[in-house]
Amino acid sequence: MDNMLCDELLQEIFSRLASKSSPSPPSSQALSVSLVSKRWLRLYRASKTSISLRLTPENSTIQSLPSLLSHYPFLSSLSLVFSSDPTLTTTNSITTAFNDHLLIIVSTFCSKLKHLRFLAGPVSLSSLVSLSNTCALLTSLTIVLSRPLFFSWVTYFSNLKELSIYVSDSNGIVDEFYSNRESDLCLNQEIDAELGLESLYLSGIIRDDSGFGWLWRSCKKLKKLQLKSCEGIGDGGSFLSFIRCLKGLQELELRTCRSIVDGVLLRLAENCDSLNSLLVYDGGSREGLLHFINNCSCNLQKLDLRLPLDLNNDHLSAIAVNFRGLSTVRLQSCCLVTGEGLKALGIAMSSELKELALINCDVVERESGLLATLGQHLRQLRKLDLSHNESLHDKEFISMLVSCNNLTELRLRGCKRLTSVAILSMFKSCKRLESVDILHCCGIEAEAIESFVLNSPRLRRMQVEESKVSDVARTWASHKFIEILA
Repeated sequence: MDNMLCDELLQEIFSRLASKSSPSPPSSQALSVSLVSKRWLRLYRASKTSISLRLTPENSTIQSLPSLLSHYPFLSSLSLVFSSDPTLTTTNSITTAFNDHLLIIVSTFCSKLKHLRFLAGPVSLSSLVSLSNTCALLTSLTIVLSRPLFFSWVTYFSNLKELSIYVSDSNGIVDEFYSNRESDLCLNQEIDAELGLESLYLSGIIRDDSGFGWLWRSCKKLKKLQLKSCEGIGDGGSFLSFIRCLKGLQELELRTCRSIVDGVLLRLAENCDSLNSLLVYDGGSREGLLHFINNCSCNLQKLDLRLPLDLNNDHLSAIAVNFRGLSTVRLQSCCLVTGEGLKALGIAMSSELKELALINCDVVERESGLLATLGQHLRQLRKLDLSHNESLHDKEFISMLVSCNNLTELRLRGCKRLTSVAILSMFKSCKRLESVDILHCCGIEAEAIESFVLNSPRLRRMQVEESKVSDVARTWASHKFIEILA
C-alpha cells in the first residue's frame, strides 16, 4: 500500500487532515505517522504550513532550530515564543545578538512565511531590515522592540498588513545600522510614508516614547487599532498625528490603558464616524464612557466592556438609546449593573442582537426572572455566553433557553451549580447548537453529556473534561466529525 501512494497524493491527504478538526493534537498525529515509515513522516512535515514552537533561551536552541525548521519547507505561518516573558528580558548586546541569530535562522529556512510571531525577545532594527529581504511575502508580523524606538524599518515590508509590537521594559542599544544611515531617505522619520498597515497592536507605550508621530502619520489605511498596558500614545508631537489616524478606524481595543482611555474616547467621538467595534477593559471613567456613548456618531455593531466599577445602568440606558444597531454585546464582571439596565438593553435590541455575553456578572445570579425576560426579548440570539456565573441555577438558565431556539453557540464554562437537567433542556430547546463549552461545570455528569452528544444533530465542537466523555459519546463524535476538547 505504501508503494502505491505517490508522494503528492500522500501530501495532499496529510494537508487535508491537518485542515480538518481532529480530536488528536498535532504531536499525536505526527507520532502516529512516524510509526508507519520515515517517508510518511517526511511527507507529513512537508505538508505542514503552520507550526508553533516554545523554546528556552539556551545555546542548544540555536543549534537545534535549523535542523528542525529544515523539515518544514512550506511553512507560511510560524510562532516562536520563549518560555519566559520576552518583554522582561534584560536587553544587552549579548541577548539581542542571540535573538538576532534566531531571527536569521528563521528567515533562512522559512522564506515563504506570510505570518511570523517572533517573541523570543527584543531584536535589532538591522535584523528586521534583513528579514524584509528574505521574507518578502510577510503580511503579519509580531515582534518585541526595546527603547529607543524607531519605526521607519516598516517601509521595507511592502506586503505587511498586520503589525504587533511589544515594547520591552529595558533599554536597548542604538542600532549601528541606523546610526550609520541616518541620511537614508527610507529610514528618515522626518519624512512621512504611506504604510499598507490595516491592523496595529501596541503594548507597553509610555508618554515620552518618541517615534510614534511618524508611525501615526504613516498609517493612512489603518482599520484596527489595539492598545494594551499603554500609559500614553507617544511624545508630545504624536498627539495630532494620532487624531488623524482615528478618522478611518473601524475597530478599537483598549486593554488596561486607564490613563489614556478618556482622552482616546473623547477624540474618537469627535473625529471618527466609521467605528463598528469597540472593546474597553479595565480603564477609563464613568463620565468619559458616558460622554462617548452620548456623542458618538458611529454605527457601532460590537461592544465589549469589562469595567467592574465604571459601568452602571446609566451607560446601559444610553447604549439602548444611541446604539440600537448593535449585533454583539459582551459584558464582563460588571458589578454595578442591575436587571433594570439589562432589560432596557434587551428591549431596545430585540430585533438586532445576535450575540450576548454576561460573564461573571452578579446580576445574573442575583435577580430572579432576569434571564427569562431577556430570553423573551432576544429570540434572534445566535451566541450566548454565561461563563463563570458560579451560582447560576438550572431553573434560571432553562427559563431563558426555552425562548432562544436559534442558538448555534453556547458557553457555560465555570457555571458550577448547573446540573445534568440543564444539559437535557439544551438539546430539547436548541436543535441548532454547533458549539458548546461546559468545562468546569461540576454538576453536569457523563451520562447527560452522552445524551447531549447523541441527540444534537448539528453539534460540531464541544469543550468538556475528558473524564466525562464516555466511550459511546467518543465513538459517536468520531463518526459525526464532532471535535471534543478538554
